[in-house]
Amino acid sequence: MVIVVALLHPWEGKPIPWASTAALVVFLFGALTDWLDGWLARRLGQVSDFGKFMDALVDKIFTMGTFVSLLALGIVGLWALFPILLILSREFLITGLRLVAAAQGKTLAAEKAGKVKTVMQITSISLYLAQGSIVHDLSGVTLCNDWIQWAGILGQAADLTLILACLLTVYSGVTYLVKYWNVFTASNS
Repeated sequence: MVIVVALLHPWEGKPIPWASTAALVVFLFGALTDWLDGWLARRLGQVSDFGKFMDALVDKIFTMGTFVSLLALGIVGLWALFPILLILSREFLITGLRLVAAAQGKTLAAEKAGKVKTVMQITSISLYLAQGSIVHDLSGVTLCNDWIQWAGILGQAADLTLILACLLTVYSGVTYLVKYWNVFTASNS
């Protein structure tokens, strides 16, 4: 995530040539290797409580750090502040719930709805990065004259998936809290 943000940061007020495309490639590589790591762990029977907790935590750092950076760099419009804050709040709340559970010797694995929201968040970020790639890097390539039109379409798709990711995030957070509310209310006797 740090590399993605470094690539997106303008140097002397201008985007670094091909850095937006490199940021997209690095982000997609990170998302793919995260998925592959989980798939291999399940396939090889190497799933652990530590792995379940850390995978969920790293996913949150990966997506939320990138969303906040996109907002800070002005890549995502200011309108996205509220959905991103909602997503961030849910992520902190669920991580807190997992930490409380861990203190009680319990491990709370990710739910299916949580995995879907993560995929939607990664999709939204990927679309924003792809839009930046077209605007900053590919618009000068003469293979296609409609690059800017594609950038607009990708921007709208990114906005829509961000809204959908926010709704899925809130839904999955509420269902997770309802399911594991007893972790918060359990007394240690």
